[in-house]
Amino acid sequence: MPSEKELRWSQLKVGLTVIVASIVLGVLIFLMTGTTGLFSRKITIFSYIDNAGGLRKGAPVRLQGVDIGNVTGIRVVPEKSPNPVEIQMRVNTRYRDFLKTDSKVELSTAGVLGETFVDIDSRSASGPQVQDGTVLEAEAVPDLQDVVRASQGTLQNVDTLLKRADRIMSAVESGQGSVGKLIYDKQLYVNLNDAVKQVQGILADVNNGKGTIGKLLKDEEMYTKLNTSIDKLNSTIDNINNGQGTLGKLMKDPELYNNANQTLSKANELMTNINQGKGALGKFAHDEEFAKKLDTTITNLNNIVSRINAGEGSAGKILNDPSLYNNADQMLLESRNLIKAIRENPKKYLTIRLRVF
Repeated sequence: MPSEKELRWSQLKVGLTVIVASIVLGVLIFLMTGTTGLFSRKITIFSYIDNAGGLRKGAPVRLQGVDIGNVTGIRVVPEKSPNPVEIQMRVNTRYRDFLKTDSKVELSTAGVLGETFVDIDSRSASGPQVQDGTVLEAEAVPDLQDVVRASQGTLQNVDTLLKRADRIMSAVESGQGSVGKLIYDKQLYVNLNDAVKQVQGILADVNNGKGTIGKLLKDEEMYTKLNTSIDKLNSTIDNINNGQGTLGKLMKDPELYNNANQTLSKANELMTNINQGKGALGKFAHDEEFAKKLDTTITNLNNIVSRINAGEGSAGKILNDPSLYNNADQMLLESRNLIKAIRENPKKYLTIRLRVF
């Protein structure tokens, strides 16, 4: 049976073994991390922002989402206003090729309620590599509070719209307005139901071949006539396309086109001659002396017609004297009577008597 001294020594060895194993495990974990490796070389870079936005010391620094270091210090530097918050970062030098002096620093959040971290964006960077102590420019990114403050106006507008929608729905439910009457007016429902019944009756009549539309849809004779008319129309169109008939020749005969073209050319030439004052029509259109004579003649004719209408002169009396009209009418009447009497008894008027003295 082991002594008490041996038991204590065994317990001590077990404890030392556990402690050494824990230390070795911690060192291995420390060495396996890419950003805080014990033997990895690091450089310190800085950035200045207006608000830390919940960033804490020890927060990860990421390059396009990959951890490359940690935040080692956060402090306020008043002389750096308007960006007085200094962020000190230690990053691994093996990512140095991707870190440029014109890379942008911004604060991001892992999810809505996640931890705030530093994100470095080098996608558009083209400057030289960063050195120890390089200051990177920070981009202003609105945090959750800024978003909430900016959205309060929108939320108020949404609340106003919801209140208006609630008032509209209340009015509709109480039967007010066009929509309310459309939904709750029983008479409108009755009228609509009657209209639907009438439409159904009309459709039933159409299906039974009643009325003009019904006959148009159901009467085979009308279909035959319509089909025949369409065939005749197609035949006529074919004849026209083939140059047959008057319309066909009008559309297809090149001689007719040439004649029409020549006629138009001659008409254009005639109009050109007229515009240039050539020929009788040209002189008629452009001779001012002729126009004056024509105007004088028309004026004289107007004066003569005016005098005739006034009953002046022989022609005026012939047209306006009622006694002349009555005498002429009486003479025509007596002439008709004389001709009638001669026809009835020609011997009386046509007998020639000779007397010898």
